[in-house]
Amino acid sequence: MLKRKRIVRIVLTLAGAAIGASYFPLLWLIFQIAYGTLFNNVITNAILGAIIFYIISLLTGNYVLKAIDRVESRLTSQSPISLLFGTLGLIVGLVLAVLISIVFFKADTFFLNTMIPIILMLVLGYFGFRLGNTQSDRWRKVFQFRRKTETPRTPGEKIIDKPVDDNYSHYKILDTNILIDGRIYDVIKTGFVEGTLLVPKFVLYELQYIADSSDSVKRVRGRRGLDILNKLQKEKMIPIEIYEKDYEDIDEVDTKLIQLAKDVNGVIITNDYNLNKVIQFQHVKVLNINALATALRQKILPGQQLNVMVVKNGTERQQGVAYLDDGTMVVVEDGRYFFNQHIDVVVTSAIQTDAGKMIFARPEHSTKNITDKIDDNDKNARKNSKQQNGKKNAAKK
Repeated sequence: MLKRKRIVRIVLTLAGAAIGASYFPLLWLIFQIAYGTLFNNVITNAILGAIIFYIISLLTGNYVLKAIDRVESRLTSQSPISLLFGTLGLIVGLVLAVLISIVFFKADTFFLNTMIPIILMLVLGYFGFRLGNTQSDRWRKVFQFRRKTETPRTPGEKIIDKPVDDNYSHYKILDTNILIDGRIYDVIKTGFVEGTLLVPKFVLYELQYIADSSDSVKRVRGRRGLDILNKLQKEKMIPIEIYEKDYEDIDEVDTKLIQLAKDVNGVIITNDYNLNKVIQFQHVKVLNINALATALRQKILPGQQLNVMVVKNGTERQQGVAYLDDGTMVVVEDGRYFFNQHIDVVVTSAIQTDAGKMIFARPEHSTKNITDKIDDNDKNARKNSKQQNGKKNAAKK
């Protein structure tokens, strides 16, 4: 800290010496002190300017250091692409300011030939930097679009020789929920995820906070997320990087993830429904593992044959209940006759509810036998009833 203060004082003192040597002669002219006298010469002006700015550095040194820290934190939190376009915008703004100031350089007054150009450089330089920095994504897409249109694919060029475009994002950013869920490990193990996994430091802090919770359920969830991350690092199925920088001006972890994805042009992997909607609204790429699971779920259509095991009775008469491997409930007509048995069934219909999908089916080969048994029982009952009625009529006669 002391070294930084000394550096600030030295820089301000040297700046004061330069300003004193350059502009104090104009000040002495106001008091009608001729140049070359004891008070109006280069050495005296430089010493006076250095002394004044040294005193200013003693009074404002801490404020200058805080301002430098804020600027440094803001710059380090920016992506290289944002800084690059911000610098280009700054250069363009300064060039425009110089071109406009040529008119004012010819003026005789100090305000017009000096102050106006300085103000123009500050204003146009600031707006140029902000325009390039905040709109870096749009500028990058403009340059990429021009590059694609200027270099069309030749007839002999293969598609695999084309460079990677906007459809590919190198960094896959993991949020807290996806690590706690654990299914990301199995997805990565299959090799469907490419690029580099990026785990922000603030996500690790949140996992550690959950793992240290007094609630036993939260503690187990947090430790499971840390275990999944350690397994991914040890098995080295995909490159993993830890993003050290934090966004101190942002409180919400989800908002930090979105800003990080914008800065590194990455994709967020999550299973949070609400976060997924917010990410899509802000035009950031997202991979939802729940959407992937839904897309890979087996499509059940009427007339399709299934092999299921009836595990319990249904709510309606003669119904049985079975389950598919993904937990989908199958209601089997006349299923109570096949309790704890594997049978082939034919799907008759399927409905989607808030709790999930429900499938209705009937036995494929045994329905006729059950119907025959019921018909035989009905025939025997009618035959016995006729015999009893005949005996009653004979007794009356």
